[in-house]
Amino acid sequence: MRVSLKDVAAHAGVSIKTVSNVVNNYQHVTPAMRERVQRSIDILGYRPNLAARHLRKGRTGVIALALPELGNPYFAELAAAVIDAAVEHDYIVLLDHTGGRREQEILVSQGFRARVIDGLILSPIELEAEDLRDRENVPLVLLGERDYDLPYDHIAIDNVAAARDAVRHLISLGRRNVAFIGARNGRSEPAQLRVRGWREELRAAGLPADEGLVAATDGWGHADGAAAMARILDSGRQPDAVFAYDDPMAIGAMRVLHERGLRVPEDVAVVGFDDVIEGRFGAVTLTSISPDKEAIGRLAVESVLARLNGDTRPPLRVSADYRLVERESTLGREEAARRATAG
Repeated sequence: MRVSLKDVAAHAGVSIKTVSNVVNNYQHVTPAMRERVQRSIDILGYRPNLAARHLRKGRTGVIALALPELGNPYFAELAAAVIDAAVEHDYIVLLDHTGGRREQEILVSQGFRARVIDGLILSPIELEAEDLRDRENVPLVLLGERDYDLPYDHIAIDNVAAARDAVRHLISLGRRNVAFIGARNGRSEPAQLRVRGWREELRAAGLPADEGLVAATDGWGHADGAAAMARILDSGRQPDAVFAYDDPMAIGAMRVLHERGLRVPEDVAVVGFDDVIEGRFGAVTLTSISPDKEAIGRLAVESVLARLNGDTRPPLRVSADYRLVERESTLGREEAARRATAG
């Protein structure tokens, strides 16, 4: 039989209202009373009825998270971060896969599931600003680098600065012919920003930004990175470093370099982006830009719930932290091991 508030109140010798105040973490309960009620909760194994709690507030207890590519490790790890953050607030997360298609992003953003969700976290690729105007449904938080200049909270990292850090690291190691793989044939603002960072850092170092070393792709995956790397090598150009749009593309590029008899990092150093777990366990571990995915997930959930609870502040533009994680694909095994031991 399910333990009720009444059962806990009887066991603790207090009123049902007092138990409710403790369960809902109201601040005016004394520490001694809170401890007394919590002891009864633990002994009886009481679990709050979250669905009933949300319904009393006219809510569903569900946040939707719409991502362009669930098969991409970065988005899978980001989804886990959002879910972990939502659990802390007694919410569950409904995942949606848009495929980066505008029509699907419009469908999601216009609230086709508004009756079953309290808020939406959306990472758009092709959505236009006009698609988001005059929304009158659940709170929306945007992820990613496209700036829509619209009244919605927006969480992203500084892609230009991150790309410059990646290229600066390669230049500091003596690399001079740095390729970029993952420029997009379609519009992708993150890719454009990362190419921009590549160009800016090379020029700041007095090096040419050889556009022949930029390879465009249609996708984000391993095969796309492998094909892009092969095209650069087949063109007769010989980069001594590669900066990839994301980690799967970097891993695909490293496979082609191995097949062509080129060593990583001795012949070609490689940097990825997103720091997914796969890059930490290859034969050559991958140097990568590591966004703070946990912080992005936490900020996104907190922003949705703040708006849901009546926060009327101007839209927030939040820049999440990132760092460059140096591993074997740029440092070599011995140096990477030495730095790991020293650090």
